[in-house]
Amino acid sequence: MAQLFFKYGAMNSGKSIEILKVAYNYEEQGKSVIMMTSGIDNRSGVGMISSRIGLKREALPIMHETNVFDYVKKTNPDAACVLVDEAQFLTKEHILQLTKVVDDLKIPVMTFGLKNDFRNELFEGSKYLLIYADKIEEMKTICWFCKKKASFNLRMLDGKPVYEGEQVQIGGNEAYYPVCRRHYFDPTV
Repeated sequence: MAQLFFKYGAMNSGKSIEILKVAYNYEEQGKSVIMMTSGIDNRSGVGMISSRIGLKREALPIMHETNVFDYVKKTNPDAACVLVDEAQFLTKEHILQLTKVVDDLKIPVMTFGLKNDFRNELFEGSKYLLIYADKIEEMKTICWFCKKKASFNLRMLDGKPVYEGEQVQIGGNEAYYPVCRRHYFDPTV
């Protein structure tokens, strides 16, 4: 039975390496997958899924106007799985299209992304995945400053925490740290 999965975690929790691993496992068995990622994330180039350990792969960039359901139906309605990275940047409409891929085309969809931003607000895509996903799983990592589990993304600028500003600022370790609650509120302790 096809289901919609949302695997979320703080920065550096291994989301992108996990999606690449899942794709490899399907394809090793001769099964086709459709790889997608948000068109907003351009750190390694638009339409690239890239892990911090150096593995990367091309994927369909989902732009604001992309109809995910139509794309899957036209290009590979027999796909074994649809894999979506950076799902936090998707719109409500994209999430609803993914539910149609699961319900109408009977293709499992696995999405990976952040749950909350640096202000601890839900991203639009994450909000609707939390509502519509059949299965939700947290991917864990450790705090940048201690040994506790990181559940927050701390935006840094010139060595100082930032708690206000535009929700989306593409970046990696130079701009964001995965942190525990204590270090989110005070990274100097």
